[in-house]
Amino acid sequence: MKTKPNQSIYNLQSALPHFLGTCLISACLVLAGTGCKNEPGATAHLDPTGVYALVSVDGRNVPCDLVHEGVTLTIKSGVFTITADGHCNSQMNFSVPERGDMSREVKASYTRQGAVLTMQWEGAGMTMGEVNGNTFIMTNEDMVLAYRK
Repeated sequence: MKTKPNQSIYNLQSALPHFLGTCLISACLVLAGTGCKNEPGATAHLDPTGVYALVSVDGRNVPCDLVHEGVTLTIKSGVFTITADGHCNSQMNFSVPERGDMSREVKASYTRQGAVLTMQWEGAGMTMGEVNGNTFIMTNEDMVLAYRK
C-alpha cells in the first residue's frame, strides 16, 4: 500500500529554508545598519571634561609665530578647560612686539552632541569643537587650535 505524504508537512518542509534565509538576511541587514550609523550613543560614554594644553595653531607647534588680523604675534601657550556643568574657558598667552607679553581668557557655555561641542562665548559668537580621544580641536577666528589632555 502506498502512502501519500501529508501535503501540509511537505509545504512546511519546502518553505522552511526560504523562511530561515529571509530571517538570516534580515538579521544581517539590521546588524549592518546599526553598525554603520553615527549615533550619539556611540560617543555617549565619551567624557570631554578636563584640562587641555594648546599644542598647535594652524598646524604649527606651540610656541609659534603667526599673523592674525594683520598683527604678528607669538603664541606661547594656552589652556582649554571643559567642565561637567556645561561651561568651558580658554586662556592663551602670547606676545605682541609693540606690547610685550599678554594673556587673554574667554568663557563660554557649551552643549554637546556626541563628540561635538557647540560653544556660545560670553559677549561673542559661537564656535564648534570636537573631542577625539585626548585631543580637542576647534576653529576660532579662522585659526585651527589643537589641544591635548
